[in-house]
Amino acid sequence: MSIRTARLSLPALALCAANAFAAPAQVEQRQDVSLALAKQLLDATLAACHADGRSAVAAVVDRGGNLVALQRDDNVGPHNTLAAQRKAYTALSTKTATRLLAERARSNPEAENLNTLDELLLLGGGVPLQVDDEVIGAIGVAGAGGAAIDEGCALKAIAQLLPQAH
Repeated sequence: MSIRTARLSLPALALCAANAFAAPAQVEQRQDVSLALAKQLLDATLAACHADGRSAVAAVVDRGGNLVALQRDDNVGPHNTLAAQRKAYTALSTKTATRLLAERARSNPEAENLNTLDELLLLGGGVPLQVDDEVIGAIGVAGAGGAAIDEGCALKAIAQLLPQAH
């Protein structure tokens, strides 16, 4: 490489370096649910259900609504697998526990049409996962014996693993 080529390359390198430093300002930095956290949440959720003599299926979705992990106890009805995932998605999408959302849909005429959205499942058992007032994902539980029990299993796990969550 000649000295002249090196001189021409230095300004080009400077421009590239400037662009490289500018790019991160355009990239969002967000907290999200990792596979490791999802597995811990599932283990803690099912342990909470088992402590009450219940079996269930639990699903965790990330902040984009993508399934991260799912765990199902033996002998849980197969419809509960999809229900747990949809409860988690609904809690994430609405940033609201699904049991509360279902109550609102029953009592508020403006919210009752939420039942018409195929993606949402207005049954208790879905709970958003929050860190620093930011929803990073959600957990859904089904098959434990009712909305309050499903939600209770999830809340016990969240209290154990994300105690700062609201």
